[in-house]
Amino acid sequence: RRQRQMCIRDRKNNSIMKDFLKFTLATVTGIILSSIVLFIIGMVTLFGIVSTADTETIVKKNSVMMLDLNGVLVERTQESPLGILSQLFSDDSNTYGLDDILSSIKKAKENENIKGIYLQASMLGTSYASLQEIRNALLDFKESGKFVIAYADSYTQGLYYLSSAADKVLLNPKGMIEWRGIASAPLFYKDLLQKIGVEMQVFKVGTYKSAVEPFIATEMSPANREQVTTFITSIWGQVTEEVSTSRNISVDSLNVYADRMLMFYPAEESVKCGLADTLIYRNDVRNYLKKLVEINEDDNLPILGLGDMMNVRKNVPKDKSGNIVAVYYASGEITDYPSSATSEDGIVGSKVIRDLRKLKDDNDVKAVVLRVNSPGGSAFASEQIWHAVKELKTKKPVIVSMGDYAASGGYYISCVADTIVAEPTTLTGSIGIFGMIPNVKGLTDKIGLSYDVVKTNKYADFGNIMRPFNEDERSLLQMMITEGYDTFVSRCAEGRHMTKEAIEKIAEGRVWTGETAKKLGLVDELGGIDKALDIAVAKAGIEGYTVVSYPAKQDFFSSLLDTKPTNYVESQLLKSKLGEFYQQFGLLKNLQEQSMIQARIPFELNIK
Repeated sequence: RRQRQMCIRDRKNNSIMKDFLKFTLATVTGIILSSIVLFIIGMVTLFGIVSTADTETIVKKNSVMMLDLNGVLVERTQESPLGILSQLFSDDSNTYGLDDILSSIKKAKENENIKGIYLQASMLGTSYASLQEIRNALLDFKESGKFVIAYADSYTQGLYYLSSAADKVLLNPKGMIEWRGIASAPLFYKDLLQKIGVEMQVFKVGTYKSAVEPFIATEMSPANREQVTTFITSIWGQVTEEVSTSRNISVDSLNVYADRMLMFYPAEESVKCGLADTLIYRNDVRNYLKKLVEINEDDNLPILGLGDMMNVRKNVPKDKSGNIVAVYYASGEITDYPSSATSEDGIVGSKVIRDLRKLKDDNDVKAVVLRVNSPGGSAFASEQIWHAVKELKTKKPVIVSMGDYAASGGYYISCVADTIVAEPTTLTGSIGIFGMIPNVKGLTDKIGLSYDVVKTNKYADFGNIMRPFNEDERSLLQMMITEGYDTFVSRCAEGRHMTKEAIEKIAEGRVWTGETAKKLGLVDELGGIDKALDIAVAKAGIEGYTVVSYPAKQDFFSSLLDTKPTNYVESQLLKSKLGEFYQQFGLLKNLQEQSMIQARIPFELNIK
């Protein structure tokens, strides 16, 4: 009996084991099949998104282009396959390409079915030079006889400046217009670094070279305060002059309104002062637009967003000459190599000189517009790009178009061009260089780390951040900085056909607006990228041509292969948590990767 019971028990155990294995196998198989199905669905979805994005937009009669600004403006956007992840971190803000906006406004002007532009102004992270370029495009659009209408629940100062170009400025009855003037409030890290035991050892040339001040001071130097006062006054002068012209309000009155802080008064006061035309709720704006295009309130109003406009075919005949005018975008910090600390590469010296060499050797490229939007960076990389631009110039005209910034290293790579074009509010100049190396001895002493060394030669341990530089080392570094500054001044003198003495008088690291830089001879013309293109075409002596942008944007799947998910997710998380302090954090994180010798403006101007 006992043996029989044991056999029964064994059979039961075997049966249970078989059932468990069957269940486990079925589960694993189900997971694998489900993963395959989900992968297929995901790929089909991706293909659908890509194919939909490339579909040409058909413009209906009585359409209105809607420029809904709520996000950040960059020179050019690059489609990211991980863009969907940004929805986990963002607050419904977007990234817009300046090139896309300008192109869309031009297409809206040329398309007879588009009757006007509706500008919905929420928030836009950018500088006044880019706003000025968009504003000028809107003014050009109005010359077609079509309307521009602006609306906001509340206008930021920058977007009010942009919106003032509209035929009518609409404001929510409970909204406000920010109009208070311009200020620059940079952050200073000296006391923080002192508390943790870090000393920044600084070597520079240029009285106005203020990029190092946040690390060695607690307030602006008199020279820096002077230059900042000068350039923000120049920018504010441009803003008030243009708003005055568009709104028919005197500059003096605009300054009085700024000092009153109208944003704290009822919205009716903004209408009374002439800053706005009509108080209206957002839900009623569509019917307002319908009246302008003369359609019934019950009919649908065709609205074309920026994404739709990007897929509207240009109303221009196809050029068969084979002539190309290249627009090469150089945007961001100038570095020797791609950065692993941030998700943006910026202007990488080795890549840019390779690209410019290809443009030089391409016989179909008849002229190059170098679009520079950079605060500078590595002095070494700037010198290499300068040489590449000089070589390019021997074969074809090179015209520089400056964006928000083209200063220090950004000016270095621009100065040799045939012609330099800048917006009046562009920040440029800042001809000077510096070196900055940390000394962490105070920190290591605090946490109990010791340092010792054995070396074969006097300078074998040069650059060790565990100790301060000695006098001989300081002399060597300062000699190198002085020589680099002399080279920078010489490059500018050669490119601008001025003497070194003349350049030195306006150098010293001083930042100028484009308006002032033109008077000083650092800039040739005031205007945007369209003006630079006109000059390039004239210098090339061509009639038929095609404008091609470089570097070519990656397609969706190439971007998918190149995207680094870890860096992307990390940067999005930091942006969402740190907000406006993200740039300062990126600066501190990136210090270890920066070139020792820098040609750049202050790391964060913080102009508001």
